[in-house]
Amino acid sequence: MKRFVIIALTLIVLVAAAYVAVQYWIHRYDSVIATESARYQVDPDLVWSIAYEESYFRPWKNGRDGEIGIMQVTPKVFQDWASTRGTQQSPTDANSVLSNPERNIQIACWYLHKASDDYRDVPGREARMLAAYNAGPNRAAEWSRVPEGAPPLTEQQFIDRIDIASTRAYVTSILKRYRHVKSAKAR
Repeated sequence: MKRFVIIALTLIVLVAAAYVAVQYWIHRYDSVIATESARYQVDPDLVWSIAYEESYFRPWKNGRDGEIGIMQVTPKVFQDWASTRGTQQSPTDANSVLSNPERNIQIACWYLHKASDDYRDVPGREARMLAAYNAGPNRAAEWSRVPEGAPPLTEQQFIDRIDIASTRAYVTSILKRYRHVKSAKAR
């Protein structure tokens, strides 16, 4: 019996330690996300949900299409960001800058803000922002287009128009996580 109690307590301690480690891992950039989200006026819960999906908060992760870091920012987005700041950056700078978690989150928030402006006062704004983040602003604009005078698409109508299966899954998955985070905070 004593042996059973020791094993049970050991398991409880291990499970508790694993839980604490996971909570630390997924929340260690919360303050950076909060700061940059406020700077660029995007919802920190949306940014957090993207980071969760894109890299599970691994700053060293590189995507198969050249994406870098926690938010999987592309060197092209980095170049756009640098040019708006009036600085010239070489393509080799992208890797070192985007490997920095704070800068990666900052640039991602800047990019999300740009997408956010494109869809101000449109239903399903977050879905459109996510589609632009994943597939580019031109594709998101095409999926969002309606005939002149027609009402804007609902969120679900927009998602149904996404003709790239991986982008549709990406948008749906992040929206689900984002809404879960929001509802958990509301409790």
